[in-house]
Amino acid sequence: MNYNLIDKDDKRYIEYISNEKLISKETDAMDLIAACFENNTNLLIIHYETLSEDFFNLRTGLAGAILQKLVNYKIKVAIIIANEENLNDRFREMIIEANKRDDYRIFRNITDAENWILA
Repeated sequence: MNYNLIDKDDKRYIEYISNEKLISKETDAMDLIAACFENNTNLLIIHYETLSEDFFNLRTGLAGAILQKLVNYKIKVAIIIANEENLNDRFREMIIEANKRDDYRIFRNITDAENWILA
């Protein structure tokens, strides 16, 4: 698993950056959780480019399964999606609901994601 460990404002988070291994199955959530625990953090930033197409197709259930696993392990997640226009309507509706939550949210840029996750 390819990620950066970021120390900022006396906090630490994982930034998942791998373009080689996309998050494409439910078990990938366990790899993310393990990376967080190994590095003594519960904060995670995931970029759009690291997510498979199945993640954005809500019919597959992948997004819900992965996000629920992260929530269950109390991992606070910021997902960066710079361009929402290419997403389907159902996924955009999910973004609206997600952004009301305190355990995971969707952002357009790293600055907003960091500000939320480090607050």
